Amino acid sequence: MLEKYDVYLRPFNCQRTLHIYLPNDYYQSDERYPVVYMFDGHNLFLDSDATYGKSWGLAEFLNHYDKKLIIVGIECNHEGNERLSEYCPYSLNSCYFGRVQGKGIQTLDWLVYELKPMIDQKYRTYPFRECTAIAGSSMGGLMAFYGVIKYNQYISKAACLSPAFGLCKKRLERDLPQNLNPDTRIYMSLGTEEFKRPQRFIKNIQEFNDYIVSQGATSYINIIPGGHHNETEWEKQNELYMNAMWK
Repeated sequence: MLEKYDVYLRPFNCQRTLHIYLPNDYYQSDERYPVVYMFDGHNLFLDSDATYGKSWGLAEFLNHYDKKLIIVGIECNHEGNERLSEYCPYSLNSCYFGRVQGKGIQTLDWLVYELKPMIDQKYRTYPFRECTAIAGSSMGGLMAFYGVIKYNQYISKAACLSPAFGLCKKRLERDLPQNLNPDTRIYMSLGTEEFKRPQRFIKNIQEFNDYIVSQGATSYINIIPGGHHNETEWEKQNELYMNAMWK
């Protein structure tokens, strides 16, 4: 069951669309559910909403998945480089994108301190960290990783598909906390055809994997031979990253 409505995104003084998935029997039961907060919510459920006409097919997958979840998909800012800005924790100068004003921390503060309380009040959720996850792809994958390590007292699980670590790897490494809760699960994936020199990006994931393991937490790496950077590839991973987070 899907719901779609706008909410106020206070840090940026604008309305933003939420794409919500609820178990099909949500309104016929009194059950509570874990929640996954996901970036680029418009790409998750319906091809008609997706930027490139192809979604992750996540609603259809969850309708047959054996764990019932609530998904809160947050639509991105579609204007210019604003998606990049809102999904990057750091300001940077990129040879590909130029000057990027990092607003990712403001985005995550809003998600954790404003959106999450609203969702916990509006829906029957399990609000504690053990039942709260975050996920995304590309810049959303970077945000999911940053979110789970820096807001670890609220979020215990993350799925980081094709995470854009290369934009800010050194700064991210300097910010890695040394007190990550061992009850943390992080899934990271990358396709070998996403970039011209995939070994560099695979190495990034392997190094962050080493950090996660050093903290006593659980890391799942999925390097996909021939995998590309698109929704079709991410849809194929629905069961893999959900199992990594919840089973």
